[in-house]
Amino acid sequence: MTQSLSSPKSFSPAAPQVKVWVRRLVWKMAIATFLLMAIGSATRVMNAGLACPDWPLCYGQLVPTQQMNLQVFLEWFHRLDAALIGVSAIALVGLSVWFRNVLPSWLPWASGLALFLIVFQGILGGLTVTELLRFDIVTAHLGTALVFFVTLLSIGACLSDFNGNSTANKLPWIGLTAAILIYIQSLLGGLVASQWALHQCFFRGDMCIVMNSHIIGVIPATLATLITIVVAWRTAALHPTLRILANLALMLVISQVLIGVATFRLHLQVAPLTVTHQAVGAALLGTLTLFTVFALRDRHSSNQFPKSKLT
Repeated sequence: MTQSLSSPKSFSPAAPQVKVWVRRLVWKMAIATFLLMAIGSATRVMNAGLACPDWPLCYGQLVPTQQMNLQVFLEWFHRLDAALIGVSAIALVGLSVWFRNVLPSWLPWASGLALFLIVFQGILGGLTVTELLRFDIVTAHLGTALVFFVTLLSIGACLSDFNGNSTANKLPWIGLTAAILIYIQSLLGGLVASQWALHQCFFRGDMCIVMNSHIIGVIPATLATLITIVVAWRTAALHPTLRILANLALMLVISQVLIGVATFRLHLQVAPLTVTHQAVGAALLGTLTLFTVFALRDRHSSNQFPKSKLT
């Protein structure tokens, strides 16, 4: 009897092959999301947030060729990248459900969460235009993008081949604390940017509390990151992946502090520097997320975490 085409078993490649497909898709989505946040930052810095006055189209067109300039291109390309990521999120859910018999049982739920986040992100993106860049919506837009980004990284890390040696001990919780503080600091930075607090504080004496909160937030976020790095260095027989991520976090946190100081002293007058500041912050958050997930897998390596139908 011919097997029904509606069954996942009607086309069932080897489990490792399916896992590779899904993992590659997730990593590509994570890279695209990182670029999306960088483009979004450039859009804000270049005052292009309202370059397309309508949504979801731009000047009522899919491609506004007649109105196209740098500002319109940034906003239009930002939307295009977001749409492609949204389609990829739908594909991720489809693959994780269709091949659920050969993939980890948690993957459909995780991919569903990712799809929800990107849909919610799209709604916030539309509201940023229709509500004329209202600062709380712009900040929520950034915050949701970062949550979506770390969700993808967590999925990718859990799907990656990794044989831990159970030496991480308390590193997952230390790394998680650092990641949370970096996330909060990123939100404060988004709040400063969306309200143009630095400019207002320097030139009008307004919004200095918002700006100073971001400056003060550097201290706990940086200290938590450095503590994570030092503990990782002092952990004997730590997995090489965790050591690489700890070293990368060190380079990123030093770069972020230096770029932040330069951005502050130049009063946000150098647009590429401002965009780099946000991009490095997102990269640091992503690095700490990967460190935390791999450290958690290392700690529970004897229990084969996360549990999967592949094992």
